[in-house]
Amino acid sequence: MNNSTMKKPAGSRYSTMSMVQVAIFGAIIFIMAFTPFLGYIPLGVTRATIIHIPVIIASLLMGPKKGSVLGFVFGLTSFINNTINPTATSFVFTPFYSVGEISGGIGSIIICFVPRILIGIVPYYVYRLALRFVSEDTRRKGVSGIGLVLAGISGALVNTLLVMNLIFVFFREAYAQANDVASSAVYTFILSVIGINGVPEAIVAGILTLCIGKVLLKKKVRERLGFRNDLGY
Repeated sequence: MNNSTMKKPAGSRYSTMSMVQVAIFGAIIFIMAFTPFLGYIPLGVTRATIIHIPVIIASLLMGPKKGSVLGFVFGLTSFINNTINPTATSFVFTPFYSVGEISGGIGSIIICFVPRILIGIVPYYVYRLALRFVSEDTRRKGVSGIGLVLAGISGALVNTLLVMNLIFVFFREAYAQANDVASSAVYTFILSVIGINGVPEAIVAGILTLCIGKVLLKKKVRERLGFRNDLGY
């Protein structure tokens, strides 16, 4: 009876700490999203972003479930931003914005949320996979430099590649019209956006995930900050 009673406060503390950690990362995402030129960087008719970085780091520190929750928060900031502060192509992220006869729809919701949720899931599994190919000593430490780089790159690319290809699936003609591109050349234009925006975002994500992750993923640091140690690394 006494043992059972003693276990409950520990579980409660863990649950409270977990919620606080998610709340802190969520606050970071919102601050980045709504601070001009910080989270969303205007580039003509579109925006580049670095908000995927805290989602990737959260995925590695807290696992894919909480990572997906924070990915949803990222999607929510994009939804709000494109609704109240739109660009010419904001209709692909929100059904509440239109340009002339062009408007969003259910596809906008899918594009806005699904890739962002996956940012909180994919890097975790990429990192775990990378740990299988490193030395035993590196596995014991739980920190792999190449794994962190690959996790960062995968998180950024899953966002860019899914968003741009889903735009082609749901809004091919409208996206071409909004960008003054011929319908026959719209996928070429999408590939150019992936190259110009997506590749630099992936490189930056790989570098920042390496720099931040090398510090935060150390077991002693995770323990001091109250992060889980049962993630498989």
